[in-house]
Amino acid sequence: MSPRRKERRPQSRAGRPRLLSEEIEARLVAASRTGVAVELAAELAGVSRSSFLAWMARGRAEAEAREAGEDPDPELDEYAALYEKVRTARATAAARAMANIRRVADGGIVTKVTTRRFRDSVTGDIVEETVEDRTPPDWRADAWYLERQHRDHYGKDALVAVEITGLGDIPAGADDQPVDLSAIADRLDRTLFAVEYPPELESGDVVDAEVID
Repeated sequence: MSPRRKERRPQSRAGRPRLLSEEIEARLVAASRTGVAVELAAELAGVSRSSFLAWMARGRAEAEAREAGEDPDPELDEYAALYEKVRTARATAAARAMANIRRVADGGIVTKVTTRRFRDSVTGDIVEETVEDRTPPDWRADAWYLERQHRDHYGKDALVAVEITGLGDIPAGADDQPVDLSAIADRLDRTLFAVEYPPELESGDVVDAEVID
């Protein structure tokens, strides 16, 4: 068995109040699950930022030591548990936020539902129709994701060479010229929107029908 890590043992102090209670831990985890900053998570839990960071540092050191095969230190169990719970909570918040970004990028979010009843001019039957208004795809959400998750290739400071067929000839020596990606993306956005959502399908007109209610 590997020797104990004496240098990482917390020094016990007689009469010192136990700040990291189950209630404080629950507050820190719940706040972290929302994705707020460390300072705000600590404030919501009623502890100082320095205390929260110190607990997380102890927990991380213990968790990494255990992953490296060292014997667990029972005195650091609560800090290791806090570290793992907070890390999972913040990852959950990040995954939820990314899912929302993907929804905005893909479009199709229902913003309005309208139900109409009308009489069919051919059969004379009463027909009920439900129409849903949905958001169009938004390239800006994809751009936000790429700029932050793939900075080397899509960050604002990255050198990007772009060639898109149909947007005009690229003159010789244009490789060194700056490219207005926002203008290109905006043009593509308008073009794609026009293709996917033709004006005649967005009007909501009913052909050969008598609206009664």
